[in-house]
Amino acid sequence: MIDRTRPLAVFDLDGTLADSSHRQRFLDRKPRDWDAFFAAAPADPPLAEGVALCREAAEECEVVYLTGRPERCRRDTVEWLAAQGLAEGALHMRRNDDRRPARLTKLDILRKLGRDREVRMLVDDDELVCDAAERAGFRVVRARWADTGEALKAAQEREGRT
Repeated sequence: MIDRTRPLAVFDLDGTLADSSHRQRFLDRKPRDWDAFFAAAPADPPLAEGVALCREAAEECEVVYLTGRPERCRRDTVEWLAAQGLAEGALHMRRNDDRRPARLTKLDILRKLGRDREVRMLVDDDELVCDAAERAGFRVVRARWADTGEALKAAQEREGRT
């Protein structure tokens, strides 16, 4: 049973918990191959720093996952989280047709989560998402333990893909 009095710890996936660097090659080409990029996600190695922080947060908080991955990736994502031994938690994903920048889609969900629960922290690697969340009053932990390629950063902001 979910304890609605526990604060929430909100974790991003790509570049925070999952090392997506092996998939960057699909975004470096023109046109970008989004199907291949997301199809390769189940092979993502875990990022030790993010996984450790997520496990630590689960001791005091309910863990929630907030990703720019499209909804069509839900099954692979849930299986990946379970394979890493991470806490079960709500998984918020982008609608398949949603191309808004990550900073907008994620902030919308954070605000909804924060309406009736304390959001203890957001952990994300996207600087624009982090900036927007901080401006909105959320505590942010910037995941700077992975190398996110420039193509992925551009895709998050301009193409609304992840």
